[in-house]
Amino acid sequence: MMQQRSARSLAILTTVLGILAGASACGGGGGSPTSPGGGVTVISRDGGTGGTSGATVTITSDGVSPAAVTVAVGQTVTFINNDSRSHEIASNPHPQHGSCPSIEAGLATLAAGQTRTTHAFANAGTCGYHDHLNDSNRALQGTITVQ
Repeated sequence: MMQQRSARSLAILTTVLGILAGASACGGGGGSPTSPGGGVTVISRDGGTGGTSGATVTITSDGVSPAAVTVAVGQTVTFINNDSRSHEIASNPHPQHGSCPSIEAGLATLAAGQTRTTHAFANAGTCGYHDHLNDSNRALQGTITVQ
């Protein structure tokens, strides 16, 4: 009986490892960071709903890059703060916000060097965003198009 359980456990483990190896070979490399395909599954640091990261936006002292990204419904956007100061990414319009709950619920303030991920985008549309801490700086504004 014990040998049957061990053999079954080994078979399950082998199957899982095979699936993981196959998944890691798919969707990587060659695509731009704004393409809807590829990426890894990310759970928002604040416990928000996860999804496959479809794009990455980097924040520097020069602004956000790229300023416009496109993701598929169900995907997320990862924001990396490579600036030396904090940024608070919020959806338009300023100061009310709220037009894009996936941004509001997932990002909050990003300290210098911090990475955060939006919640998964549930509907197609376009979300404009800005840095709430520097709302008039056009270099810190962008759009997320969800298809």
